[in-house]
Amino acid sequence: MTDTTPRRRARSQRPPTIIDVAEQAGVSRGTVSRVLQGGRNVSPAARDAVNAAIRKLGYVVNRAARSLVTQRAGSVAFLLSETQDRLFGDPNFTTLLTGCTTALGEHDIPLILITAGTEAERRRIAPFLSAHHVDGVLLISSHRGNPMIDHLHRANLPFVCCGKPLGEHGRLSYVASDDHEGARTMVRHLVESGRRRIATITGPQDTPGGVERLRGYREVLNEHGIDYDRRLVATGDYSRASGESCMQQLLTAVPDLDAVFVASDLMADGALSAIERTGRRVPDDIAVGGFDDSPVATAVQPQLTTIRQHWTRISEMMVRQLLAQIAGEGPATVILPTELVIRESA
Repeated sequence: MTDTTPRRRARSQRPPTIIDVAEQAGVSRGTVSRVLQGGRNVSPAARDAVNAAIRKLGYVVNRAARSLVTQRAGSVAFLLSETQDRLFGDPNFTTLLTGCTTALGEHDIPLILITAGTEAERRRIAPFLSAHHVDGVLLISSHRGNPMIDHLHRANLPFVCCGKPLGEHGRLSYVASDDHEGARTMVRHLVESGRRRIATITGPQDTPGGVERLRGYREVLNEHGIDYDRRLVATGDYSRASGESCMQQLLTAVPDLDAVFVASDLMADGALSAIERTGRRVPDDIAVGGFDDSPVATAVQPQLTTIRQHWTRISEMMVRQLLAQIAGEGPATVILPTELVIRESA
């Protein structure tokens, strides 16, 4: 039998409200509100009932109304301090963007993508951030002296860095992979497989990955009685093109090198191309080790032996830390372990 009461007919002609959700779930409006704001002080049974009612009724949060009550924007920024071409050229950035979007989606929080790789871009976004049009920032790519860190401090806006910021004093929130130990693991693998003329293509020396991975490389050579040779070190910028040009430089300077540790998979892809042009074989003549375990690692031939960064975990921890800061907690740091993944290249 069809329910034709005036109340039911009126409800069918308008979007469902928080009152409808509360009635459907059998809870108070205050309980529904707490669930929508994160579920604090709500029993699991009540939370499940509210979420079930939301799904059944198709309730959609009125973000403008919520912002007026909470004094929050209800969104978070993914701030990439690199030029726009790097977003699409480096798979690590898109992997992080996807992971952070997924992690925030579990809290019904949208993510706004902002690039700030040039001074003009930084000038444009500064007023937006200062006005707190977002509740916090996930800051990606922390070069030494990144001006966005000072701006976010002045704006009193919560933020979490991806990677340990270099040269910064005071407490900052960041989530990082253990670059130093990851590099040590890879170089140790190359040494233990019999390689003695081991080169490296580093990342930029104003980034934590560039500095820490080079440090790990040098330490392992020293521990195994292998002299550090500056000719075996080339500095890239994490792009494929720089990996290719650095490898050409190394092969010219030290033709008898028998291995190379490359500080990113994307640069390792370029290095493989440079090696192939010389007629040398990988890994027979030259072993190649990468870093990241990005999609590039399994797309190249031979597939890369590399150091895995756990990107999903990094994204989840960055989001968790940022939401904690937005809720009033202080800064925190997390350093996540890496993992050696052995494939065909070394």
